Amino acid sequence: MKKIEAIIKPFKLDEVKEALAAVGVQGMTLTEVKGFGRQKGHSELYRGAEYAVDFNPKVKMEIIVDDELVPKVIETILSSAKTGKIGDGKIFILPIEEVVRIRTGEKGKDAI
Repeated sequence: MKKIEAIIKPFKLDEVKEALAAVGVQGMTLTEVKGFGRQKGHSELYRGAEYAVDFNPKVKMEIIVDDELVPKVIETILSSAKTGKIGDGKIFILPIEEVVRIRTGEKGKDAI
C-alpha cells in the first residue's frame, strides 16, 4: 500500500476528485494548506499599501491505495490538476506499513 499526497491548486479540487472517483479511489483526506516553491509569493495592494503574500493557498490531498492502483492515481492527478503554469503542485508517494479500520478492526487492503 502507498500513501499519495498531492498538493494542488484549490480551484482544481473538484476536477481531480471526480477523476479519482472514476478510477476507483473511494476515500481521501483534504487539508487546506499554504506554501510556496518556485512560484514564491507575490505582492498585493490593500487600502493603498503594498504587502507581500509569501504563502499561496493550496489543497493537500492524502490518499491511501493498493500498490496496483498507484500508477493510475498518479496519472489521473497529473492530467486533471495540471494547468501548465508554475505552482501546479507536487505529488509525493510514501510506503504504508499497515492500515486498520477502527470500527471493524479490518486490516490491510480490506481497511482502505
